[in-house]
Amino acid sequence: MRDRSMLRLTVLGVLVLSLVITLFARLLYLQVLSGDYYRNASENNTVREIVQPAVRGLILDQAGRPIVSNRTTLEVTVDRVTLQRAKDKGVAVINRLALLLNVSAESITDRLKTCGTEGAKPPPVCWNGSTYQPVPIANGIDTQTAINIMERRTDFPGITAQLHANRIYPAPFGVNAAHILGYLGPVTESQLQDQADSAAVDRLRRTDVVGRTGLEAQYDTVLRGKPEVTTLGIDTRGRVTNTLDFAEATPGDYLVSTLDARLQSVVEQQLVAAVQRARSQGYPGKSGAAVVVDVRNGNILAMASYPTYDPAIWVGGVTKRQYAQLKNSSALSSNAIQGIFAPGSTYKVISTAAAAKDRFNLRSLYDCPNQYKAGNQTFRNFESGSFGAISLARALEVSCNTVFYGIADRMWKQGGGLDADRTAPDPIAAMARSFGLGTRTGIDLPGESAGRVSSRLFKAENWDAKKDTWCANALDGYSETRKTNPKLADFFTALDKENCADGFRWREGDALNAAIGQGDTGVTPLQMAMVYAAIANGGTVYEPRVVKGVIGPEGKVVEQFAPVVKSKVDVPKAGLSFLRSALPGVTTRGTAETPFQGFPLAQIPVASKTGSAQVTGNKVSTSWFASYAPANNPKYAIVMMVTEGGTGSKTSGPSVRKIYEALFGVSGRSVNPARSVLVGGTPSPTLPKVRSDGTPVSPKGKQSGVRG
Repeated sequence: MRDRSMLRLTVLGVLVLSLVITLFARLLYLQVLSGDYYRNASENNTVREIVQPAVRGLILDQAGRPIVSNRTTLEVTVDRVTLQRAKDKGVAVINRLALLLNVSAESITDRLKTCGTEGAKPPPVCWNGSTYQPVPIANGIDTQTAINIMERRTDFPGITAQLHANRIYPAPFGVNAAHILGYLGPVTESQLQDQADSAAVDRLRRTDVVGRTGLEAQYDTVLRGKPEVTTLGIDTRGRVTNTLDFAEATPGDYLVSTLDARLQSVVEQQLVAAVQRARSQGYPGKSGAAVVVDVRNGNILAMASYPTYDPAIWVGGVTKRQYAQLKNSSALSSNAIQGIFAPGSTYKVISTAAAAKDRFNLRSLYDCPNQYKAGNQTFRNFESGSFGAISLARALEVSCNTVFYGIADRMWKQGGGLDADRTAPDPIAAMARSFGLGTRTGIDLPGESAGRVSSRLFKAENWDAKKDTWCANALDGYSETRKTNPKLADFFTALDKENCADGFRWREGDALNAAIGQGDTGVTPLQMAMVYAAIANGGTVYEPRVVKGVIGPEGKVVEQFAPVVKSKVDVPKAGLSFLRSALPGVTTRGTAETPFQGFPLAQIPVASKTGSAQVTGNKVSTSWFASYAPANNPKYAIVMMVTEGGTGSKTSGPSVRKIYEALFGVSGRSVNPARSVLVGGTPSPTLPKVRSDGTPVSPKGKQSGVRG
């Protein structure tokens, strides 16, 4: 009995000792090993920040005209801490405020609820900021309403009317430029997580709005500035004890874009005119893009995409209905830098350069029959025209497909034909990559597409990625499609059987299609503009830029960007010289002759190439017009395209002519640089002036409208 009692006491003693050891170990961990962590957590629990965003920087055109600015409006804010101290928790105050603002009390209450709490509506309705920060509940109120609030302090405790800067779009000359400028939206969760460990004053907070697309996104940190931050000490009851720190706001810097507002307006108008011209000819004319680039440095002077939207629609938040309409219209994406299109005959400059590199005789005669046979396939000229034996320059002028089929066929056979592997020579594809196709241009805008270069390598890599799907579809026989359309199912099945078996092979027809910008080839209009700019300037591929510099809000130059050379084209000098001598003939006696009849080509020669790219599933070709001028002293390259728009000559060509007329001050057959849309007749080599009070110095002249 005694032994059993001793055993129980021993077990109890061990248990007590283990509990004591565990307690001391936990205390050691909390106070010594993790002391700093919990000390910081405790301190942070007693500190709160009140943040007022800085005034966002302006975006100017190259002449100093604001194309994105700010407008000061009156905003009503509510201090929730003050309301909570009232006996009724501020219900009476909210009701009086709702009556004054002509809104429902419920809408104000919804704005005051912290996001994530019970009953709170999702952002942006709920409040995502600090408990101690006044909550904005109305913007753009009239002056009399603000006076009523400020004079009746006893009726509206905790309610303040104060000035607030809203984003606006001055739209000089009616400029839209939505895809370039971008818009603002609430900060995302991923952006907050990316800088979760940051303690910087200018770190993102849940109440911030940030750039979502365009220049607003690309240069968000430059434009955003640093906010005003007041750090408060809070006791355990949630009461403010003192102000621990105060950091003044630093306004955002100004972006000086390479765009010229007057030219941008002309380009936007002429793109719309080209789309309407396509429709007047009976074509769908669904979308389009236009680019104007300075060939001497890569600066984008104008760039437009159709369809577009009003950038002011995002100010104050877009509705679900508005957003759905934007998505359904395809207006949100930029055709100029994101759309990928078959370039058609504008690509023949690439094939010509490849022929020069591959030592074809550029001065020889080439046969131009109305069709070209390769195996069991027949490839025809556009509208089945035949020109007999012609020079390569003439082949460019009349856009003879069969001449380029013959060149591509010869290259394909020299590279090993059907039996060649993916590493075999592919001169046209190599030349396309030399001009920067198949990769992003590096423009300082987000979301750019890389495009595709049709080649042996691309086809092999595409087969690697898709063969399993092709084989599975061939085995299934498109059972769902077969229920409603057996013939279409048969066609798809046969196609996938062929692709499954040897879709990696670079066939003769693939090579011929690639030579005239068809098949798998896909480019952005910006890429083609940079190709023609490189031909114009003697072989330099620049990184295109939309921003030329940054100026502080007090007028000090922060940074001026120098041109960036991306690469040099791998073309013999004789090849580039040949192209520069041949392309003006397209405008004087070739496919581009009609739209430039009556233009003073003797004073301003224009080098050009038209294109009518066929697209699978579309009955109407994509209209292309690629060019640069003056051909004898190149300054600008202009490219325009309209999907399902017909020919380059009839649809895009007339609009490109109008843009050149605006650039060079052409009226009829006379040229007067003083009439140019560019101030002084040329892009400004320097940054515009900004006064010490933040006011940009822009040229005098009639400008229109403000959006936002």
